[in-house]
Amino acid sequence: MKKTNHGRIAEISLLILFSVIAGVFAGTAVTLYTVCTGYGEKCSVAWYKAFLNLPYLIPLLFLALCAAAIIVGTVIKFIPMAKGSGVPQAEGAVRGAFRLKWFRLMCTSFALSLSAVFLGMSAGSEGPSILIGACAGNGAGTLANKNSRFTRCLIGGGASTGLAVAFNAPLTGFLFAVEEAHKKFTPEVIVSALFSVLSGVAVRNGILTLLALADPSFTVSSAFAAFELSGAGTFADTMTVAGISLVAAIIIGLLGVGFYYAVTGMRKVFAKINFFRGTGRMIIPFAAAGAFGLISIYEMGGGHSLIEALGTHGGTESMSVTLNFASPLIAALIVVLVLKFAASVLNMGAGVPCGVFIPMLAVGACAAGIFSQLALNIGMNAAYSDIIVMIGTAAFFSAVVKAPLTATVMVFELTGSYNFNLIFPVALASAVGYTIGRLFRTEPIYDVLLEGYAREFGEKGERKEFTVSVEKGGFAAGRNIRDLMLPVGVAITAVKREENNLTPHDDLDLAEGDVITLSAKAENEKEKYDALYSLIN
Repeated sequence: MKKTNHGRIAEISLLILFSVIAGVFAGTAVTLYTVCTGYGEKCSVAWYKAFLNLPYLIPLLFLALCAAAIIVGTVIKFIPMAKGSGVPQAEGAVRGAFRLKWFRLMCTSFALSLSAVFLGMSAGSEGPSILIGACAGNGAGTLANKNSRFTRCLIGGGASTGLAVAFNAPLTGFLFAVEEAHKKFTPEVIVSALFSVLSGVAVRNGILTLLALADPSFTVSSAFAAFELSGAGTFADTMTVAGISLVAAIIIGLLGVGFYYAVTGMRKVFAKINFFRGTGRMIIPFAAAGAFGLISIYEMGGGHSLIEALGTHGGTESMSVTLNFASPLIAALIVVLVLKFAASVLNMGAGVPCGVFIPMLAVGACAAGIFSQLALNIGMNAAYSDIIVMIGTAAFFSAVVKAPLTATVMVFELTGSYNFNLIFPVALASAVGYTIGRLFRTEPIYDVLLEGYAREFGEKGERKEFTVSVEKGGFAAGRNIRDLMLPVGVAITAVKREENNLTPHDDLDLAEGDVITLSAKAENEKEKYDALYSLIN
């Protein structure tokens, strides 16, 4: 037993060491990436304003967008894993659905998603940041030269670091690893995510300080005020906020359901578009981005500027969302909502290599802004405006992604609002959004996208059964089945202990000498057996 404990301590110590390495690598790469995307968003806004001032040059804009679409589509033909937001690829690698060619994919995702930002698309950088972080974790795993379970922990830690660095939100990054990426809560997952995130955020802050660079993270705290009302924190005040939150969350949760079905439907439409050998499908979202950007600059980029423009400092200021032509505020909000919604659906449907994490938050926030303006007309206190935007963001994200805990914490870190009076309404909105999604039988959007990647890049071959014994001092000895972190598609079908047949379930504790039967697809039986053996022992 002492030997086993010493072995586990050594393994955790090694995991901590390489998690820090993964965090430093991911923090450096993602910080560089977010600095570039921040600059890219500023450049794209300036370019579109220049085209509006010289309208006879607008055809050149669309010509450039179409050419870029063909180039991006062609690159994706050679490196298909680079398409899409980056989150499903990271999650698939974390769960063992497929392997990443990490260096090539990191460089390609960096370049393609950055080009989308410079071209003025509705492109967030957080999705590619997660993928870049996952690739960094994979690189650390390759350096460690351990088994796939060890490497997947590092990939998860790197992915969570990517999100934490992009948002400057370490707690959100940590929760992403547990609730969304792994969907497991094990000591290895916790240790890897924690040390990766802490080291990555420390590196990020060090680089920005050393180079005297502006903070490129997507926090918008400057536009949002703390919850300040007479009698704030009383039961009656909390119930008032909760009532408004409930109504807004239901409406915006339903919008999230519509977004889910729009994305899944659009993916089927784009799958049938084959001109230019399939690369032509990129022309539609690229051209649409050009048209949308000429209508409002708030449609462009991830949505950081849009969310910030929706803040009212607790009702002391008005929302500042505008179009590129004169229009009332409510009309501008509706138009921007439609444009951001459509652009995000087109990007996800076509597989444009750009993030949709922040654009989804921006859609929810914009819908909440419209709700807030309508509510103000019927007597709502203006001090609630910021709260409505926060709960709308949480409700929409939770309805689409099905990660209510991450949604709740992310809203607080994104807006810099740490007032405990807001926890209840924001958490309520997240729960309502999640529930509405479940009622309409929608699946987590990233899981849906991951299924497509798993079919395309996952292991082929027939399903076979493999028998592995738990050896003395092996990893599985004394652990439950959940801790094994079996890859997607691998299932334990039987556990035999001496003469007894045990029913496999997540909480079943395994023991030395147990004979485990696993079912998995395999192209190479020996290679698959070796991989499964290394997970058990």
